[in-house]
Amino acid sequence: MDLGLTNRRALVLGASKGLGAAIARTLATEGATVIAAARSEDTTRAWISELPAEVRGRVSAARLDLADRASVDALADAVLAQGGVDVLVNNSGGPPPGTAREATAEQWLQNFQAMAAHIFHLTGRLLPPMLERGWGRIVTIGSSGIEQPIPNLALSNGIRTAVLGWSKTLSAEVADRGVTVNMVLPGRIQTDRVVQLDTNAANRTGKSVEEVAAAARAQIPVGRYGTPQEFADVVVFLASERAAYVTGSKIRIDGGQTRSL
Repeated sequence: MDLGLTNRRALVLGASKGLGAAIARTLATEGATVIAAARSEDTTRAWISELPAEVRGRVSAARLDLADRASVDALADAVLAQGGVDVLVNNSGGPPPGTAREATAEQWLQNFQAMAAHIFHLTGRLLPPMLERGWGRIVTIGSSGIEQPIPNLALSNGIRTAVLGWSKTLSAEVADRGVTVNMVLPGRIQTDRVVQLDTNAANRTGKSVEEVAAAARAQIPVGRYGTPQEFADVVVFLASERAAYVTGSKIRIDGGQTRSL
């Protein structure tokens, strides 16, 4: 299937590893020119260097710290100076674990800025060229905690749900201009973040990390964690020409773990 991504320009956030890196690689493999943005350019360049030559030439690394407004604006300036992008994949790091009753106002404000406000700001800056061309794809990575709150992840559950409200609102505002806006909700995908969460749970409960992971896998109908590539394939489809009639949606990629309809 031709996804119609050849010569499209894409910006992927949080692309030094994990889900972001998998998405950036897959977009480039499908013919897009990709800016892979993250705090660590060196880590990003390391996986870029391992790509086949014909794909490697379509990916460049850029620095972005979503906690720093100046860094966000510097990236936006550089991208707009090159004509903007057709595809924007918003991807932020996760906040520290903790309960709702223990979360402080400072934690809410600090993490909301990095996980929500600066994503809203960056998207707003990069949106006008998409509207002018009458084509654009905005895909934001959330969490399955939006639909089924995850214990001990109060900050993530709350902030990512706010991002969902923004995404749905924006999708209706730009749908008739050829720009789609969707969210993807990962479940247990085998990334460093999931390893961190399993380790935190093990420390909290006194169990081994493998015991925690085994219990988590038992709650997933397919019986295993997903892979970053499986997740990236769905995101790249949403970023493609073929997904022109999919907008305002939230799509779970969780092996059936979320028990709601």
